[in-house]
Amino acid sequence: MTSTTSELLFSEKQHLANLLEAIQRCVYFLDASQKGIEWPLTESVLDLRKKDNDLFEALSAINERFAKLQDTLGSAMRHSIVFSGEQADSFIKVLAIFEKNQVIHSVEEWQVARTARNLAAHDYEISYSDVADHFNTLHTLTHILYQIARRFIVYCEQELGICPRSPDFSEEFYLITE
Repeated sequence: MTSTTSELLFSEKQHLANLLEAIQRCVYFLDASQKGIEWPLTESVLDLRKKDNDLFEALSAINERFAKLQDTLGSAMRHSIVFSGEQADSFIKVLAIFEKNQVIHSVEEWQVARTARNLAAHDYEISYSDVADHFNTLHTLTHILYQIARRFIVYCEQELGICPRSPDFSEEFYLITE
């Protein structure tokens, strides 16, 4: 292996380590945003607090952080394929590989979370009943993403020998994702 090749491999491993740390950070901050909400949300609570900026800032953060977590997980999964020896020319094949490795329970589980993520990014609902349903769904799906994140990081550590870049968020990450 040439020096350039080993430098490239080192660089790719560092990139995955950075993505793993980013996943831990996403979990940490999404959890922090969700802690300020009384779950489940209801139409009446949202109607009563319709001008509560703190509540709607927290909900906005949940939308953003949920999407960021799933996007970062997807990027890291795609990137990790380089080290796994598997071939995947589409993301659906990446998901199938991680389903086979029990990182995700099913491709459909990922796609349900992705659909909710897309609705979060593109739906501008004004019905408080629909808004409550949306956030209650995200809240439920967040636990699923946490478990995927945990299994993926463990997979990277055990199978690929790649850990998050720094341990700064590791302790909290493992507590949150228990």
